[in-house]
Parts: sequence; structure tokens; C-alpha cells
Amino acid sequence: MASYVVRRLLSLIPVLLVVSIVVFLLIHLIPGDPAAVMLGAQATPEQLAQLQEKMGLNEPLASQFYHWIVHVLQGDMGQSLVSDKDVNTLISERMPATIALTVYALVISLILAIPLGIISAVKQNTVWDYSSMVVALVGISVPNFWAALLLIIVFSLHLGWFPSTGYVALLDNIWLHLKHLTLPALSLGFIQAGVVTRMTRSSMLDVLRQDYIRTIRAKGGTSWHVIFRHGLKNAMIPIITIIGLNFGLLLGGTVVVETIFSIPGIGSLVVNSVFNRDYPVIQGVILYIALIYVLINLVVDLLYAYFDPKIDYSKG
Repeated sequence: MASYVVRRLLSLIPVLLVVSIVVFLLIHLIPGDPAAVMLGAQATPEQLAQLQEKMGLNEPLASQFYHWIVHVLQGDMGQSLVSDKDVNTLISERMPATIALTVYALVISLILAIPLGIISAVKQNTVWDYSSMVVALVGISVPNFWAALLLIIVFSLHLGWFPSTGYVALLDNIWLHLKHLTLPALSLGFIQAGVVTRMTRSSMLDVLRQDYIRTIRAKGGTSWHVIFRHGLKNAMIPIITIIGLNFGLLLGGTVVVETIFSIPGIGSLVVNSVFNRDYPVIQGVILYIALIYVLINLVVDLLYAYFDPKIDYSKG
């Protein structure tokens, strides 16, 4: 197991290198000069040339990438071209809000999806099954921005249960933190719940039809024991895969929801950076998200061994 973890961690290096190359090239091939954007239309050619030299934009792309990647390997993501603040500082200030929203949305999706999927599989072709699938279909079909607006209208404007905008840090006030994140987390989690519900149902149906499940039932196993001890545990492998993918999708897809609810997360940072062509910030955010995504996939792979003891990583 330890050797497998080390190999997977080492595999992060080429993955992040490829990501950094692609992001670097895509950003620099976008029409427009960041120096001209920063100085505005009133800038003189001399001012523009001075800023381009200071930012290194007058060097070849290969040279710019080399200098950037050397600093990244040293833990230096550079400085924002707009605020002149360290990129690591900007990301560390915004990342907690995005991580909190992502985790909260994932928890909500699992609380909704796992029970619905189990009920749908156990009560196949009944009103319970059809109702669960309708909920899953609605969750998949409704865009997160539309769900966010509906939640604000109902639970904030009409009922007044939750605030419509703003963010409170977890350490400042736990209760207010959860209240401010509930509506945005619901708008994100409800959509992911639809995907997980369908996967849970499909996986549970496959497991419950196996011969060993029939044998356990024949030996007098209770429904609760069969469903949760043997059925759900053996059905978790594809479900865990979907959960890992959903976490990555949630982490990278909070831009619209963070904007609607005025959450100071990574999403708003990326949007502002794109408008200002703040290359170092964009590159830093994408690398951080890629790193977190790969680490989540590593955790998912390790969870496979818990739910399926037949998996032996020592041979891989």
C-alpha cells in the first residue's frame, strides 16, 4: 500500500506539468496584451514597453514558461499583475470558502442520494422507485443557477430562513457559516444528488441480484442485514468513483453559484483574473485545483481496498 501511494504521488509530477503547459499556452494564445489591459487605452508606447519588460512579456513563450515553472517548483506562484499580492496568499484567502461550499454540497448530495438510490433499488418498479427517479431526473436537468435563484426566492425572500448573499468563516461563527452556505450548497448538491442516486440504484440492483445475496436471504438474513451489510458495501465501488468525480466537478464548478450568493471563493477570483488577464493567478488556481483533484482520486483508489478486500495494491 505504501509503495502504491508513493507511486501515485510521483505520478502527480507529469500530470501537473502537462496541465501547467496546456494552461500556459492557452492563456498566452488569447488575443490581447495584459500590459495594455492594465494600463488602459491612454497608455503611451513607452509605458507599455516598460511594463512588458517588467512582466517579461517581451520574452519568447518558452523562456517565459521556463522562468515560471522554475519558480513554481520552488513554491513561488508569482505575484498578481493587478493587486501585486502573492498568488499563494490570494488562493489561501479564497480556497477555504470554496472547499467549505464543495464539502457541504457533497454531504447534502450524499444525504439525499444514497437513501433514494437504496429505496429505488429495493422497491424496484414501485411508486417509490418512480418517485426517486423523478427526483433524480429533476436534479440532473435543473441548472445550478436556476436552482440557486429559486432557493433564494423561496427560502430567503419569502420565508426568510436563510440569507441570500454573503459568507461567514467557519471559525468566526459555525451557525452563521452553515446558514450562509446552505442555499448555495443545496443548489450544487441537488444536481449531484441526481447522478449519485441513479448510480446507487443501478449498482444496488446488480448486487441484489447476485447468487450470494439469495444465499444469505435463504439462510434467514434480515432485510436490513442483507441491504446494508452485504448489498450496499459491495455496491460502493462505482458509487465512490462517482463521488470522487463529483467532488472535482463541484470544486471547479462553483463559479456561478459563488457569484450569485456573493461568496468570496476561488470562483470569483478566477472570474476577476480572467477579465483582468491576470495570468499568474489563473495558472496558480488551476494548478491548485488539479492537485486537489488528483489527490481526491488517490483517496478514492485507496477506499476501493476497504470496500473490496480482493484489491491488492502491493502487486500494482
